[in-house]
Amino acid sequence: MDSQQRTVASPPSPPQGHDSTAILITSISFFAIVALVPLSVSLIPNYFFNLAFVHKRRRLSSLHFIVLVPSASPSFQNSLSILHQVPEGHVGVYWRGGALLKTITEPGFHLKMPFITQYEPVQVTLQTDQVTDIPCGTKGGVMINFGKIEVVNRLRKEFVFETLLNYGVHYDKTWIYDKIHHEINQFCSSHSLQQVYIDVFDQIDEKMKDALQVDCTRYAPGIEIISVRVTKPTIPDSIRRNFEQMEEERTKVLIAIEKQKVFEKEAETMKKMAISEAEKNANVSKILMEQKLLEKDSARRQEEIENAMYLAREKSLADADFYRVIKEAEANRLKLTPEFLELKFIQAIANNTKIFFGDKVPNMILDQRLLGNLLHDVSREKITPAKANI
Repeated sequence: MDSQQRTVASPPSPPQGHDSTAILITSISFFAIVALVPLSVSLIPNYFFNLAFVHKRRRLSSLHFIVLVPSASPSFQNSLSILHQVPEGHVGVYWRGGALLKTITEPGFHLKMPFITQYEPVQVTLQTDQVTDIPCGTKGGVMINFGKIEVVNRLRKEFVFETLLNYGVHYDKTWIYDKIHHEINQFCSSHSLQQVYIDVFDQIDEKMKDALQVDCTRYAPGIEIISVRVTKPTIPDSIRRNFEQMEEERTKVLIAIEKQKVFEKEAETMKKMAISEAEKNANVSKILMEQKLLEKDSARRQEEIENAMYLAREKSLADADFYRVIKEAEANRLKLTPEFLELKFIQAIANNTKIFFGDKVPNMILDQRLLGNLLHDVSREKITPAKANI
């Protein structure tokens, strides 16, 4: 009897397996329906949804499952949604069971398995990370504070998987936020306040960019540092006033130096003007002297020409006089014939109104006639040999 009862009592065990199968089917149906919940959650995120599933079991009344699904976070929505969108300038990366997949999707709509696959958009365009309130101590022990440092960077698309695999989605916290603190402290500890605040402040941007890029190139080659902008650090008020006074004094010194340079330039300009004026006067004097020399030379040449003309004229006149005298002498020599002399003698006697009485008058006349005869003979003798020579 007992065995029959045990035998009869034993059959209810199979329905348990049937009940677990029903629960499994119900659970799968629940997951399939819940996968559509994010569409409603995105529209009404602050409400609760009651989903009731009724499964009729044999010998049991209706069994109600009440599920409360609250407003989900974006990561939770990404895990629940089937259809998701990758915005422009981003790529989609996926995790399955916590493991990063090598699948990288481009901007647009894509499908994934809910609950199992998680999705996260990663920006691959230029982005600016701001690091604020960075305290550091200088080489002299003065504490200063950098209010804001902006780092413009970009994650290369081909290195997205490697970067996220090694450093996670928040890779910029490791290589930008934390790294910039370290580099700023290293820079301040090796420089004095004067250097950090004034002397080499214009070089901090490039130094920070190079320091970040060197480590990123070595350990995270997908991160590209475009530029770094560092604001002026905040220093203690007393030191700041000292720097301001020092800058005022330096400005005064620079003004004095500039004034001195202006005076020197003016003096140099005046000197150059004086030299130029002296050179101009010297050139004018030289030109005037050359002009006078040319005038003197011209006058000398003119005088030489006039002297030559006068000499030639006088020489020609002398030659003419000489020629005239010679010709007159020749003419007179030709005139000195006895007949001409006698004629002249007779004319002289005839023209003479004075009569001299004495014994010399006949002799004078006789002498004149004898002289004429003598000259006549002499001229005849000269003519005769000439004819003989001919």
